Amino acid sequence: MSKDKIFFVNDYSTVAHPNLINALSRANYTSQLGYGDDEYSNEARDLIKKQCGGDPDVFFLVGGTQVNMVFLSAALKSYQGVISSHLGHIATHETGAIESRGHKVLSVVTGSDGKVAASQIKKICRAYNEDVNRLHTVQPGGVYISQPTESGALYSKEELIGISRVCDENNLFLYVDGARMGYALSSKQNDVSLQDLHLLSDCFYIGGTKCGAMIGEALVINNKKFTEEVEYSIKPNGALLAKGMVLGLQFKELFTDNLYINICKKANEMAQLIAKTLKDCGFTLYSESHTNQQFVIVPDKVLEQLEKKYEFAVWEKMDDGNTVIRICTSWSTDESMVESLVEDIKKYRLN
Repeated sequence: MSKDKIFFVNDYSTVAHPNLINALSRANYTSQLGYGDDEYSNEARDLIKKQCGGDPDVFFLVGGTQVNMVFLSAALKSYQGVISSHLGHIATHETGAIESRGHKVLSVVTGSDGKVAASQIKKICRAYNEDVNRLHTVQPGGVYISQPTESGALYSKEELIGISRVCDENNLFLYVDGARMGYALSSKQNDVSLQDLHLLSDCFYIGGTKCGAMIGEALVINNKKFTEEVEYSIKPNGALLAKGMVLGLQFKELFTDNLYINICKKANEMAQLIAKTLKDCGFTLYSESHTNQQFVIVPDKVLEQLEKKYEFAVWEKMDDGNTVIRICTSWSTDESMVESLVEDIKKYRLN
């Protein structure tokens, strides 16, 4: 990996949006209470609650994997597992974190979009309830989905309503991983708000690390029966930051003057331009994404040339001559970077 290459690997490769850096600098010599009891965290909580249109409990934690571990290990009983797409982050890229806490990830095979359907959840629950040997198997305790999914796809409000209903009917909690929530909320194709998530899920988190923050995620607990268990699970899972004001201040900035939405919207727009160029030039998109991540099948010979100038994330090997790569934009992606990539894609058009 060369520092001279143009970077499209991920959306967390730069430090933080300047507004957050400046806010941290201004507050550098201001003493605050620790562990999230500071004035910045309280102000950030109020801003998030306002957008949720309710009174959820909000905790600022260090990272996404830790947030998932904190909530799922607290919400699941010892004999329960959590339903997830086979592409879900907890099932693929968390090194067995949930399993390390004694809970099985009950993976269901989904399409390349990574979206779990309400019908799949219903089928799993029916099979469990009808199994005469169910006392010997892992009981479904909750459902994990991501908004957007790991493939950049969006759940519609109608889909979420259906999933929420099935969860209620089967006594399952619904947990939404929002590592890239900003890109979902700001997508032109999105019809789901934080208020909808507050009403339809038991818990979700608002990602900061991948959406302009240095570090940090906001865990929003809508069903308060989980609050106490979660509070006591934060520190054992290594997710409690003594300097909690660092997290609170960043979320205060992100939720001031619509910064969170605006910087993610810009990243989405640049990613959509790249996607349009790829399609116009005959490349096949691996999945349909309306957010900042684009997945495309690229002939290896073309990829070899592009990688001389750009850094991408290799997603998977498609076949002997083609590779799926991820092209990812962020708040720090400059328009000139996108213009350069677009022009180079045109040089290798396949049609």
